Amino acid sequence: GEYRENFILAPLTWFKVGGPADLLFKPADLEDLSCFLKKLPQDIEIMTLGAGSNVLIRDGGIDGVVIKLGKAFSSIEIISDDQIKIGAACLNYNLAQFCYQNSIQGFEFLLGIPGSIGGGVAMNAGAYSHEFKDIIISIEAVDRDGVIHTIPSDQIGFKYRGNSLPKNLIFTGAICHYKIGNQSDIKAQMDQIMTHRTASQPVKEKTCGSTFMNLPDQKVWQLIDKAGMRGAIIGGAQMSEMHCNFMINTGNATASDLENLGELVRNKVLSTSNTQLTWEVKRIGKK
Repeated sequence: GEYRENFILAPLTWFKVGGPADLLFKPADLEDLSCFLKKLPQDIEIMTLGAGSNVLIRDGGIDGVVIKLGKAFSSIEIISDDQIKIGAACLNYNLAQFCYQNSIQGFEFLLGIPGSIGGGVAMNAGAYSHEFKDIIISIEAVDRDGVIHTIPSDQIGFKYRGNSLPKNLIFTGAICHYKIGNQSDIKAQMDQIMTHRTASQPVKEKTCGSTFMNLPDQKVWQLIDKAGMRGAIIGGAQMSEMHCNFMINTGNATASDLENLGELVRNKVLSTSNTQLTWEVKRIGKK
């Protein structure tokens, strides 16, 4: 594997902010990751960083080891007539394109979710009325002791934007079920999703998607708008004018700018609508 000490994490995230990791480790393969964890002292904290699409790393950085899965965990393989095996580091976009090329239906929604398969499993990511729980048969994961596990879908405990598995698991791959479909129909649905995203979300900005989790009976963006927070700015951080549940780095934001803006929005929504918003973006590290 590859080791980097005091590695600045900002370039690895979509917000492009964040301090250093004590150590960044990129395992060469699954065996290398397992061996590393078996030898790593238990008092050293670990964190897995996926595509960095749904994370706000604070300016003080992260103690311990940050594990970043690379190309060895990015494979896509059709393993049977109805099953496909994907590495956790594979980008959702790449899997959607692979499925289109192979006339596989049911994965089009991944175009609406920035990030990787591992992150999607971790938060049961969803878009356009589909979630990861709809496609997963089982996942592969490594625990803090380096033991490799295969976990069937019914033991993952998928829920809205999360699961019930221990937090110290590192997801390394997944097996999904699929059906063959009509390629032109798949392409039409993908085009529709991309057109909708481009028209309604600031996809060309430094953003991490939805800032706050949706509510069962209310649209979060409407609550933010009602609170007068559309376009609100702190330092280099701004709530998007296009979609006010999206927070963007306008160019020179710090992690503190972004987090402070998010907390301001939460306070304003609480005072105007008596509703407590919950962060969807994962905030980690030291301030």
